[in-house]
Order: sequence, then structure tokens, then C-alpha cells
Amino acid sequence: MRTKILLAPAALACSLALSACGTVTSTSSFKGTEHEVAQVIANLQSATTAAENGKICSDYLAAAVVSKLGGHKGCEQAIKHQLAQVDNLEMKIESVKVAPGGKRATVRLKSEYSGNKKSTELPLVEEGGAWRLSGP
Repeated sequence: MRTKILLAPAALACSLALSACGTVTSTSSFKGTEHEVAQVIANLQSATTAAENGKICSDYLAAAVVSKLGGHKGCEQAIKHQLAQVDNLEMKIESVKVAPGGKRATVRLKSEYSGNKKSTELPLVEEGGAWRLSGP
């Protein structure tokens, strides 16, 4: 039986429900830095839907996460394995909170699977001028 598996940036421990089936994650309600952070989640959704494992590892995960997953090749394999487990995922960005100093943020996502609603928080860090998913 296939089950819903969520991408997890820090050694596959953080959860991220990514939308599939052509649904687009809306970022229009966010402004400024919050919009930049939300856009990373929307872009990650697109890369996940397209199974762009290398792009996910290089563009959306923090360097420490990629390292924990065994470097770029290990990361690609981990993402490939996770995506193979996915049947249907949908999500909505509920909120984006940028920490004082503007180098860390948290995104709260709401997803539903088999009638069950779940909220998940994802930590992000500003790294090299871009927002990336980080570990807890």
C-alpha cells in the first residue's frame, strides 16, 4: 500500500507536504520577505512535481541538510526515494514568520490526506542570498 510521505530536509525529519496534480501554491497574500520565503515553497512544489531531484538538493535545501543526506548524490537518492512513495499531496501555506534579524523563517503548511488535516512547520534559513529549507 502506498502512503503519504513528506519530504524531509534535515535527515528526512522535517515534513513538507507538496502539492501535486497541477495545483499551484498561492503566495499572493504574502509581502516582502514573507513572500520571498513563501515563493521558495511554491518553487519547491514545482520542482517536486517535475521530479527535479538535483534542483531540489541544490536550490532548495540548506547545505547542512544536503551534507546530512550524504552530499549531493546522497540527497538526490533520498529525494528520489521519498518521491517514489508519494501518491497525492496537496498543501496550503497558512503563515510565514520571519525571525528578528531576517535570517531564519518558519512556514506553516496545512495539508489533507485521507480526510485528515495536518499542520506542519518548516524551518528555513537565508543562505548565500537565498532562502533554503533547514533542519530543526
